[in-house]
Amino acid sequence: MLTVSSLLVPTDFSENAGKALALAKEVARGSSAALHLIHVVEPVVYPADWSYAQVGFADIEQELQTNAEKELETLGNKLRTEGFTIVTSVRRGRASDEICNYATEVGISIIAIGTHGRSGLEHFLFGSTTERVLRKSPCPVLSVRQDLV
Repeated sequence: MLTVSSLLVPTDFSENAGKALALAKEVARGSSAALHLIHVVEPVVYPADWSYAQVGFADIEQELQTNAEKELETLGNKLRTEGFTIVTSVRRGRASDEICNYATEVGISIIAIGTHGRSGLEHFLFGSTTERVLRKSPCPVLSVRQDLV
C-alpha cells in the first residue's frame, strides 16, 4: 500500500495549477502529508540577432525567480494558516526535469500536476510538461485537467 507522506505540486500560478493544488490539499488532509510547492524558472529564449538589448536576460530570469519566490511564500503562508505543512522551492531549468529531480531528491510520494489537455497542433508546438513528468517521474503522478475538476 502506498503511504503518502508528501505531495509535490508544481505551479506556474495558473488556474490549472490551482486545481491540482486543490486536489493535493484533499489528499494531504486525509494523510497528514506535507505539501511541497515548486516553481521552475525556465531559461529565457531570445532571438539570436538580439545583440543590442538594453536589458540582460540574466536580469529577467532573476526577476522571474524573485517574483516566484514572493508568490510561493504568499501561497505557502496561506496554506499554513489552513493547517498544512508547506515546503517551497524555486528552481531554474527545464520544468519537467527539475520537477522530477526534486521529487527524487526529497522522496516525494505523489506529484499532483495540472494540465491544459492540449492536443493536435497545439500539443505538437508547445509540448507538455505534464507528459514529460508522467514519463520520467520517480513516483505516481496525479494529472489534473482543469475542465474535469
